[in-house]
Amino acid sequence: MDLGNHAGFILASYGLSILVVVGLFAWVILDGRAQRRRLAELEARGVHRRSHAQTAETFGEAR
Repeated sequence: MDLGNHAGFILASYGLSILVVVGLFAWVILDGRAQRRRLAELEARGVHRRSHAQTAETFGEAR
């Protein structure tokens, strides 16, 4: 495969794109873990999501 005179630019662009996608993927994974941790801390303190009460009422569950 001959990329011609622009091989450096093309390969650098692909490399940078891969780094950005991997970085975004890592950010989403780490942020998701942080959000779950924060949610668990809030629920441990007794703070519940508003949707939890609606779900319990809908399905006849007691809190």
